[in-house]
Amino acid sequence: MSATRIHETAIVAKGAQLGERVEIGPHAVIGENVSIGDDTVVGPNAVIEGWTTIGRNCRIGAGACLGGRAQDWRYKGEKTFLKVGDNNDIREYVTMHRGTAEGRGETVVGNNNMFMAYTHVAHDCIVGDGVTMVNCAQLAGHCIVEDFAVLSGLAGVHQFCRIGKMAMVGGLAKIVKDVPPFMLVDGNPAEIRGINVVGLRRHDVKPAVREQIRQAYRILCQSKLSISHAVERMAAELEKCPEIDHLIEFLQSSARGVMK
Repeated sequence: MSATRIHETAIVAKGAQLGERVEIGPHAVIGENVSIGDDTVVGPNAVIEGWTTIGRNCRIGAGACLGGRAQDWRYKGEKTFLKVGDNNDIREYVTMHRGTAEGRGETVVGNNNMFMAYTHVAHDCIVGDGVTMVNCAQLAGHCIVEDFAVLSGLAGVHQFCRIGKMAMVGGLAKIVKDVPPFMLVDGNPAEIRGINVVGLRRHDVKPAVREQIRQAYRILCQSKLSISHAVERMAAELEKCPEIDHLIEFLQSSARGVMK
């Protein structure tokens, strides 16, 4: 069955491209430059506008607004993009904005993510795969969230910050620097409280590797070394594995600064 179902009260622009088995709910509005993949369901009163691509098998909740203009004084209506991948659960009143010409030109969201109610993904952000943003978590412009990170409720992330792979950000946390991969952070402003043991176990990171990450945490946060000297010590003392390699590369490439 390939039929697409559009509620009689929905408004779908002539140029919009809808895949097979797409459902558009009551009073939803779909713009002329929007593309929606197979089996995606758009809930009532949702608005998808701009140059926006939605992947396959996504669920878009009531009142969500995707592809809106960037909240940036420099944005003057340029052709910029929002690209959303497959199997994303985008709940009620989530907002995601397009990129800016001065930035990446696009906001990119990967696959298999959950965006709970009222979360916000600002212009020029990149969100990886398997990310969870809990109710009212907010990303300012140009942020990067790596795979399987979790942002708890009401967490706020300053523009240009990065959230590392499998990191866990506590509720109400204020993020003003990069959050290293695999770490658990909390507070206002946030600081590292330990490693994300639950997340590491959930993603089948082996005990030996978890111990190496724990040692990396001690070097980074308890040795009183600078970031550069902590990286040198990690490289010299820790067993080589993809997780430690990724952590070191993340620390070395930070432009915003790394929280400890």
